[in-house]
Amino acid sequence: MFEDPELGSLDGVTRAELGRGAWVDVLPGWLSGADQVYERLARDVPWYAERRQMYDRVVDVPRLLCFYEESQDLPLPILDAARDALSAYYAAELGEPFRTAGLCFYRDGRDSVAWHGDRIGRGNTEDTMVAILSVGEPRVLALRPRPGSMSGPVGSTVRYPLGHGDLIVMGGSCQRTWEHAIPKATGRIGPRISIQFRPRGVR
Repeated sequence: MFEDPELGSLDGVTRAELGRGAWVDVLPGWLSGADQVYERLARDVPWYAERRQMYDRVVDVPRLLCFYEESQDLPLPILDAARDALSAYYAAELGEPFRTAGLCFYRDGRDSVAWHGDRIGRGNTEDTMVAILSVGEPRVLALRPRPGSMSGPVGSTVRYPLGHGDLIVMGGSCQRTWEHAIPKATGRIGPRISIQFRPRGVR
């Protein structure tokens, strides 16, 4: 039996300072009823696959995608509520609301995303925030200092297993001085969907 989705309080967020102005906030189980949200998103979102140039060939992007511009309705009201709650909570620190939502569907352990920072647009030069809400089975989100950033010692990777309504917010200089990834995984790995809320001009 599914539980109606509901957001908890953000007052339980725990912050970890990564160094050189980068930080992450984590709140396990912020969204209750996350399994119902996962089922609806997996079924109803117009997922699409991408192909990208990789050196001398074109390869499949190992996950499904869907992006919602700020003018587009989100697929479920609970996601509008999540975006509004995050905008209100971080208003003083971020100085602007979260505007867009990018969704990624990791179907199994073979789906992944390589090391990167969200540095397209303002994230390349300005402090910003990216808030990620996860539904479905947990997958590890790994973070490491960006090579040459002097933000932490080489090999200082941190890992957060995220799923079932967990929230992580990457803030400060995180997109410039750190990289994050969803590594490939072996064994019986269930599907996960992440919803990434970003301010205007950050990808």
